[in-house]
Amino acid sequence: MAGGGFSKLPNGKVVVAVTLPRPATEGGTVRVLVLAANRARALTRLRNLGLRAVYLRGNAEPPTPDEVTAVLHHPDGLLWRTTPECVEELWQPIRTLLRPRSPAGGAGAPWAPGTRSAGRTPGLARPPGQSSWSGLRVRPVGPR
Repeated sequence: MAGGGFSKLPNGKVVVAVTLPRPATEGGTVRVLVLAANRARALTRLRNLGLRAVYLRGNAEPPTPDEVTAVLHHPDGLLWRTTPECVEELWQPIRTLLRPRSPAGGAGAPWAPGTRSAGRTPGLARPPGQSSWSGLRVRPVGPR
């Protein structure tokens, strides 16, 4: 279960902070910060990145003032850092957490928007173009 919380800003936006298990490592956790219009949209942003089982129940670990400042000053509004917090470690953009570790330009090169890596787009349950509606016949709309 992920721990986390939120903080509502004076302009109506919400900063959500969630502690999650770190992907691709054993036992580590990361603290993820999201700036969005409301809590539901913040969680949707995380789910769209492939973090499917992210829920916010309660406000046990709200973001600290330093975390709110960090996410407000970042253009993406999505940051992460390992926990327990290390004083020397800086907040990083979310794309560095989700990208696979491999040599640049190789077969497993990091995914970037607008490109395809091995026919898959991260965060999608099925490859693009394949849908559950593919077996249905569609009649054209118009005069008969």
